[in-house]
This record gives sequence, structure tokens and C-alpha cells, in this order.
Amino acid sequence: MIVLGTSGWQYRDWRGRFYPDGLPQKKWLEHYAEHFRTVEINNAFYRLPERTTFEQWRERTPADFCFAVKMSRYLTHIKRLKEPEEPIQRFFSQADALGPKLGPVLFQLPPNLKRDTGLLDAALQLVPKGVKVTVEPRHDSWWVDDTRRVLERHDAALCWADRHSRPLTPLWTTASWGYLRMHEGRAKPWPRYGRTALRSWVRRTAELTCVHVYFNNDPGGAAITDARAFEALSSR
Repeated sequence: MIVLGTSGWQYRDWRGRFYPDGLPQKKWLEHYAEHFRTVEINNAFYRLPERTTFEQWRERTPADFCFAVKMSRYLTHIKRLKEPEEPIQRFFSQADALGPKLGPVLFQLPPNLKRDTGLLDAALQLVPKGVKVTVEPRHDSWWVDDTRRVLERHDAALCWADRHSRPLTPLWTTASWGYLRMHEGRAKPWPRYGRTALRSWVRRTAELTCVHVYFNNDPGGAAITDARAFEALSSR
């Protein structure tokens, strides 16, 4: 099963491309949820939304919709995974207002954060039971068996990522489900993905029982176009 969406939905240049010209911005989430089953919330990384905001998102979307939410940079980039108790408790005290619509939580690690599997293990232990977690390491030192074992122990998915139509990570399967972020393709107009690249990722994800796929190449509505193309290719 593929759970497909984009990284965010509030992009002004999507007006006229995806959102009808006359549709007020306060109705964009409802329109988005008519076309996709999930969205990745990136702004939580910079500033954690209020609990009431999460509640409103839950109420404005269909019952089968889910929100993937990016963990606060306070934990990943400022604390650098140290002393995780308070940041994780605060994050979930807000985000759990999504109720059953809370999907995977993305831990995106800084590019200059070298491997420390002990810190990662300690942080993942604090995630409430039943919550899916995906981890996106971005320093090459993480690509060792010990990292893989920690992720497997917590049923945490290694976040597969693509830029310029090439994988940025090993294609490890560390959980009973998968997570893929599509950052930037090589097709024209930029930053679109070509059909060959999309087919490659459809094949790679085909063996997973469930995979969340998010297109993060939002300029010019590329994410919308590519997500639709990915869906069409995966249904063949």
C-alpha cells in the first residue's frame, strides 16, 4: 500500500495550478485532502504548532487522512539528540491532538551530526508506543550495521531520500513499513522528476507492505504533478 502526499500544502504558486483561483487559502487543506491521503508537516521542525492547530487540522480532514510530522529541530539540531526527554514530551503533548490521524514522525538529523547510536536509541525509546518513527541521517558515518540494528529494534524506518533522481541513503528496510522523501528531480522544468526516475522508485517500494511517499519539490507545483505521476505508475 502506498500512502502518497506532499511536504506541506500552503504554497502560493500552487494557486491556479492545483488550487482554484477563487478558493480562499483557509480552504486549501480541505481541497488538498480531496486529492491526497496524507501530508508531511515540515513547519513543526521550525516552530511547533499549538495544540489547537493540530486539533483544527484533525477536524478539517477526512477520517482516513494522516499527518506525518517533522520532529522539532530543538531536539535534532540544537540539542543534537542529547537530553531528549523534555523536547519529545513537549512535541507529543501538542501533536497527539491529531489523535488517530497522527502518522509517522520524522527525525531528520543534521548533515554534520556524526553517528551516535546510543543517543539515537535513547531518543527512540521515549517515543510513545504505537507511533511510527522514521529517521533521516545525513552524515555518512551512520551507514553501519549498528545504526541498522537500532532502527530495527524500534521498528523505525530508515527514511529513504532522493535528490537529483539518486538515492541519498542505503536502501535498508529496517521496519515493517517504509518512508520515502523526494527532494528534487533532474527533469525539466526544474525540479520535476522524469518518468524513468519515478519508475525506479515505484519498483523499489513495491516490496514494502506499506510505504509513505512525500514529494518535497514544491516550486511550480512540481510536487503535485510528480505525486500524481507516481500514483499512476504504481497502479499499473
